[in-house]
Amino acid sequence: MPEPLKNLIGETVVRETAAALSRAWPEFDRQAFLAEILPDLDNLELMQRSQSVAATMTRLLPQDFARSAAILRDCLPDNNRPGLSGWALLAFNQYIGANGLAHFETSLDLLKAITPHFTAEFGIRPFIAAERQRALAIVTGWISDPNHHVRRLASEGTRPRLPWAMRLPELIRDPSPLMPILTPLLDDPEDYVRRSVANSLNDIAKDHPDLVADFVARHRQDASAERLWLLRHASRTLVKKGHAGVLASFGFETAEGIKAGLSLKQTTIAFPGTLEFAVRLSNGSDKAQRLLIDYAIHHRKKDGSLSPKVFKGTSLTIGPDEAADLDRRHAFRPTTTRVYYPGLHRLELLVNGSPLASAEFHLDMKEDR
Repeated sequence: MPEPLKNLIGETVVRETAAALSRAWPEFDRQAFLAEILPDLDNLELMQRSQSVAATMTRLLPQDFARSAAILRDCLPDNNRPGLSGWALLAFNQYIGANGLAHFETSLDLLKAITPHFTAEFGIRPFIAAERQRALAIVTGWISDPNHHVRRLASEGTRPRLPWAMRLPELIRDPSPLMPILTPLLDDPEDYVRRSVANSLNDIAKDHPDLVADFVARHRQDASAERLWLLRHASRTLVKKGHAGVLASFGFETAEGIKAGLSLKQTTIAFPGTLEFAVRLSNGSDKAQRLLIDYAIHHRKKDGSLSPKVFKGTSLTIGPDEAADLDRRHAFRPTTTRVYYPGLHRLELLVNGSPLASAEFHLDMKEDR
């Protein structure tokens, strides 16, 4: 069994945090800190553990935030001085977000100092939510920072829909203030930064598909291999949804004269099991066509309705009056991200984003056998 995620912040991390705070501020009540946190630690999940540490810091550190900020900074590694890094600093994020809004520049500068040792993407979001224009003006200055962790914080911390973090409704509604941050980072030398830019653009695409499609089209021209990968990764949601503009940017025009056949090896799948299917594509047009072949499984939900999820397939080029045959397998296995229900499901073949064929099958769970 894998180690529970909550153990990323365990007793050792709490004790290391107490020791670091004591070194930075000898008046810190280390025993009270440990006595308040450790007895309930096993009963808490990861984020709850971090919040418990942050709340206890709020009670035990000086009420003068400027003084507390200096203490936290002295807990970080510096040249040959050891210090805290990793998940211990999630609580620092939460402490600063909860206590530092009245000390805007001090707080953001401290989060910038933290991020080389553990991402500060959670900490900067309360500041963006409170004073978006002011916060983004500071964050924009980070895009040319020599430290790639700081540059990555500029893109990752401003993501409208960052997982595990508070959402930023104003940027969900209008992401245009993010473009001056993301655009200069398109060709960042670090993959770590470029991947973050792609994820931010993918967030934006969920609410503003045409904006991202236009962005991709503008920046695809003469793109390096690295930028091309970024744009493709940024477009993954739009590709799955068959957005015509994005597909065209990557050479997949609307399929013309393409016929598709879909056959299932079996129409009842025992769970766990594998759906095996065959695809035949034929090109009845007078030109070669580049095709993106994906498929969607329309999963049965508890109420009996069907909900589709698109899975990546392959790409190929078919010449005029030519045909191609493909064999595919899709596994149905227990997973923590989906609950399967017995009954009718549907397989749908997508060619350049358009559904061209479908077939139904029955998922047979243990309880219905």
